Amino acid sequence: MKQKSEIQQGTLALMVLKTLDVLGPLHGYGIARRVEQISGDQLALNQGTLYPLLLRLEPEGAIDSEWGPSENNRRARFYRLTTSGRKQLQAELQGWKQTADIIARFLSIKPETLL
Repeated sequence: MKQKSEIQQGTLALMVLKTLDVLGPLHGYGIARRVEQISGDQLALNQGTLYPLLLRLEPEGAIDSEWGPSENNRRARFYRLTTSGRKQLQAELQGWKQTADIIARFLSIKPETLL
């Protein structure tokens, strides 16, 4: 049985914002399933992880929400990325790219490189 990975603190917000950016408005369950799917099922999100994040991102202005019918005609809260959220996403992506570039440099070091 494959073990699910844990993610570093702060990365879930990036994943949620990027998911909403690419896929458009989704309800919480849809966001969780898409993050799991995009991760190749390496991640498992539960309500106790995702919903506090959504509740934090909304007052920050990164996302907005409204009630609507889900695929199975149940009432669900749909979240969408705001203009401010797009700016936050771009800033976070830039920060992660910079971090990944630095880590890549260290991973590529060989003894002869340091001479």
